[in-house]
Amino acid sequence: MAKKRKPTSIKGDPRTFDPDFKGPVVNRSCTDVLCFIIFILFIIGYIILGLVAWVHGDPRRVAYPTDSQGHFCGQKGTPNENKSILFYFNLFSCTSPSVMVNLQCPTTQICVSKCPEKFLTYVETQFPYKKDKNSWTYYSQFCKSPFPKPEKSLSQILMDDDCPAAIFPSKPFLQRCFPDFSTDNGTLTVGNKTLFEDGKGKTRNAVELRAAANINKALDAKSIGMKLFEDYATTWYWILIGLTIAMLLSWIFLILLRFTAGFLFWIFALGVIGVIGYGIWHCYKEYNNLRGRQNSHLTIYDIGIQTDIRMYFQLRQTWLVFMIILCILEVLVILTLIFLRNRIRISIALLKEGSRAIRYVPTTLIYPVLTFIFLSICIFYWAVTAVYLATSGVPIYKIIAPAGQCKHENKTCDPEIFNTTEISKACPGAQCIFAFYGGKSTYHQYIPTFHIFNLFVFLWLINFVIALGQCTLAGAFASYYWALNKPEDIPPYPLFTAFGRAIRYHTGSLAFGSLILAVIQMLRIVLEYLDKRLKEPQNNISKFFQCCLKCCFWCLEKAVKFLNRNAYVMIAIYGKNFCRSARDAFNLLIRNVLKVAVMDKVTDFVLILGKILVTGSIGVLAFLLFTERLPMLLKGPTSLNYYWVPFLTVVIGSYLVAHGFFSVYAMCIDTLFICFCEDLERNDGSTEKPYFIAPTLHGILNKKQLVPQKQEE
Repeated sequence: MAKKRKPTSIKGDPRTFDPDFKGPVVNRSCTDVLCFIIFILFIIGYIILGLVAWVHGDPRRVAYPTDSQGHFCGQKGTPNENKSILFYFNLFSCTSPSVMVNLQCPTTQICVSKCPEKFLTYVETQFPYKKDKNSWTYYSQFCKSPFPKPEKSLSQILMDDDCPAAIFPSKPFLQRCFPDFSTDNGTLTVGNKTLFEDGKGKTRNAVELRAAANINKALDAKSIGMKLFEDYATTWYWILIGLTIAMLLSWIFLILLRFTAGFLFWIFALGVIGVIGYGIWHCYKEYNNLRGRQNSHLTIYDIGIQTDIRMYFQLRQTWLVFMIILCILEVLVILTLIFLRNRIRISIALLKEGSRAIRYVPTTLIYPVLTFIFLSICIFYWAVTAVYLATSGVPIYKIIAPAGQCKHENKTCDPEIFNTTEISKACPGAQCIFAFYGGKSTYHQYIPTFHIFNLFVFLWLINFVIALGQCTLAGAFASYYWALNKPEDIPPYPLFTAFGRAIRYHTGSLAFGSLILAVIQMLRIVLEYLDKRLKEPQNNISKFFQCCLKCCFWCLEKAVKFLNRNAYVMIAIYGKNFCRSARDAFNLLIRNVLKVAVMDKVTDFVLILGKILVTGSIGVLAFLLFTERLPMLLKGPTSLNYYWVPFLTVVIGSYLVAHGFFSVYAMCIDTLFICFCEDLERNDGSTEKPYFIAPTLHGILNKKQLVPQKQEE
């Protein structure tokens, strides 16, 4: 007969004195009721805010461009219904310094049905008017209102701001007319011209117009965006196939872990080594093939920042850097496997027990889908509320002067009477331009506050959804652990029971823990915002302290997440409030700090290897497919603009899919470890107080003789 060991008594911890404890407490009461009430009040306030924003906001203000009078272009049921494009009278004024301050080009903007297709000035329409009225008919459609004939002088037209001085060949881009730029033998042209009249007696060139339009990056983005769209349109079904294979691989690996965790771990390890090794070989091959090619000796610094990513892959230095990084990664992985080979045995044992738990509670693998749905609802509601808040109010007009030297600049104005006021005379050329939507009511004055409230409650809800998932999974796996005879003693529907228990009794506790995280995350966002706004006037000392604050809050967030995760496990088991559960979890982890280090890091390493293997396998297949290197086996898409776009999409998507499945395993192992530590403190392995853990895992972690659970010889 094995010698009995008395349960360890921890002073001040009543949990160790309950000899009849047999698993998650059934008879519970509501915890953290005050926080629950506050949480519900915030949700009610959030719903009310969404309804009020929905009443006052108008998302059409985002969908449609707005002219200088605040009218939508292309909105049905309005005079601009057939005029869906915004036209700028004078793009050269967009180089004014006021553009940077007010984010508005200080020129008249009207809605038109189509963009100009040829060069034409107002003066050119006046002389041939009596003989040919077609030029004026075409030109007048770009004026504020139709004129029967061009009787006014150029100076009067510009003063009254009725028509543009000149029009240029343009094309719609983002529902706005921008000059139709093209390149002829390396020379920038507009409508096949390099020089043209601006309608005010000056000769301009295409370079000036492009600088004034300030759309270099926008046009480059449009070109890249069109190419990306073409690539996605060609490869979308291949991307879906890749993500489906990633899901199947994740399922297969989870099934295999139930039986051959040790063997599969080494498959993981060798697979990662093989994938990285293939990457090293491929980089060396590309590096060697570029030898002797023109310009391949240039460095990344020499060519600078390029929008065409393929240019970087024509440099030997790029592949050399990739090869060095992969070699370092390969060495680190091999050394880690060598020095942690004994601790890996512990993680393998935990994985086997976790596999066994998921085998008896398979519904836990579906729960990440429910979490994804809840998170999607929160994100959608936050985004919609933010859009409605941003579009609440009436049009606000401000004075903008092209020269940026008017003392009345940036003041509000009324476009209907602006030309009759003294301001228009004091500031020649000043415009009363639509700026944004707002108002002077109490609601409009507090819109910035409502934006902050919207963001804070969003963070709170996101963390609550994650906390609910962790507590639910912990309750389901704790039900498995504390069943003496498995699977006979496992309660029916453990996942649904744990979910209902968490919602019914512990919403307040979960809200408490998620509130702490939301406050920390909100402070981090405030720091980032201040860093962006105060970037220029900062000195080195303030930058140093700000970096320290960012680092401290980042560490604090990680520590709170870790403690919350374990607190939710204690809540799922004992049903106590958040503070007591967090204290008990912290004390338990401190008493088993070495086991925590082994379990947390090594098991995470094993799970990360699984994610890397799934992602790497799909990534290699996607790379070979999208680069047309499997023509004999499988013919993939051809003539891609950027093969790395669908490739990265598949890789990132595969990682997210694998992460969803393996996160269930991580929560399972964390729960089993907490239960195991509790088991060692409560029981002694005797017939009266048998251990609930599997004998194999107990032998590895505790190195003590385990008395059989059912009877004592």
